[in-house]
Amino acid sequence: MVGSVGSVAAVAAVGGGGVNGKVEEEKREIVLGRNVHTTCLEVMEPEADDEVTGDREAYMAGVLARYRKSLVERTKHHLGYPYNLDFDYGALAQLQHFSINNLGDPFIESNYGVHSRQFEVGVLDWFARLWELEKNEYWGYITNCGTEGNLHGILVGREVFPDGILYASRDSHYSVFKAARMYRMECIKVDTLISGEIDCSDFRSKLLQNKEKPAIINVNIGTTVKGAVDDLDLVIKTLEETGFKHDRFYIHCDGALFGLMMPFVKQAPKVSFKKPIGSVSVSGHKFVGCPMPCGVQITRLEHINALSRNVEYLASRDATIMGSRNGHAPIFLWYTLNRKGYRGFQKEVQKCLRNAHFLKDRLRAAGIGAMLNELSSTVVFERPKDDDFVRRWQLACEGNIAHVVVMPNITIEKLDDFVDELIQKRSSWFRDGKMQSPCISADIGVDNCACNLHK
Repeated sequence: MVGSVGSVAAVAAVGGGGVNGKVEEEKREIVLGRNVHTTCLEVMEPEADDEVTGDREAYMAGVLARYRKSLVERTKHHLGYPYNLDFDYGALAQLQHFSINNLGDPFIESNYGVHSRQFEVGVLDWFARLWELEKNEYWGYITNCGTEGNLHGILVGREVFPDGILYASRDSHYSVFKAARMYRMECIKVDTLISGEIDCSDFRSKLLQNKEKPAIINVNIGTTVKGAVDDLDLVIKTLEETGFKHDRFYIHCDGALFGLMMPFVKQAPKVSFKKPIGSVSVSGHKFVGCPMPCGVQITRLEHINALSRNVEYLASRDATIMGSRNGHAPIFLWYTLNRKGYRGFQKEVQKCLRNAHFLKDRLRAAGIGAMLNELSSTVVFERPKDDDFVRRWQLACEGNIAHVVVMPNITIEKLDDFVDELIQKRSSWFRDGKMQSPCISADIGVDNCACNLHK
């Protein structure tokens, strides 16, 4: 949690299911990032003679130059968050002079003419084909981020089943539980396996306790911390075996990162609208690579009428979460999809998976506990002892573990540099046997732990 104002410590909630978005949880202390107010760039009023001397322009140019230099440096040491930083959109610079806004429904033009709906619908058609839904059977839009996709997918589920219960595994993204709070939904957390995948035996038990109410389920196509993929077919089978017919459940698939990777992995289970799912969302700035956060949300057209409203001011309809939407994002996505296509994405997915296995093997060879789920490029390992090291490599941490998400821009050379530096640091952390390699078997399993008891 970076950029929070206030103390450097906060209480995190872990565990517990609950009702109406309220959960009773165990508490543990977590460390927050630095207060940005200590380094913020003040906005200063121009002096009267600035236009003559040019001092203000020179000052701002200097600030931007230093900021760009810091971005180059931070990009070199970016490992913990799932953003593909390997892109070049120079050809689109010519469009930055326009305020492109796709406000309202993507499929119906509004009176605002500076839009990119033709690009947006082209991108949506591509994803609908990927997930096997016909043009006349889907509705969707390009969102501002993956969280908005989850908020929309769960909202559609809530509109289809106003009295439904939201089921989500404990390893689901925090935005799922944010949605439960925002919509005042009854929310039940389901246990997970050691891999981070939803535990369908616990799911079955909780469904049987609440058979009188419809089920709205969040299925993870790659969990945030461990990169685990919930077994969609087993989730559907569990629903059916507990007496939930297809007209009494709604499934939203959160595919923020792996939703776009799995279709290009041989023998991976399919995420498809030929199965009884209600919606799928992915992030556009993660695997695809985009300079601004964005995402794609696809649902069944039959569900959207409950949300959609005519808006005279726009001369359009609107069923989106936001009103104004970034009209540049669809162009960036369209550009990349055209440049890479299915074949290009398949090569990048294979590269990511190979490099992830390389990192896991190097960590294990160095005596560092590490886990890599099948179908995943997220390598989970013991949390480094030094917060400066964590910040330097921008690692995402939770409890006793950290992870690296291997994206197309992460090279073998960068992974080697990271592991070499980690090994060097660990030699000082565990010097003279004063500290021992931590046991993280509860987080990643006995077979993956490298503590003295399990190695």
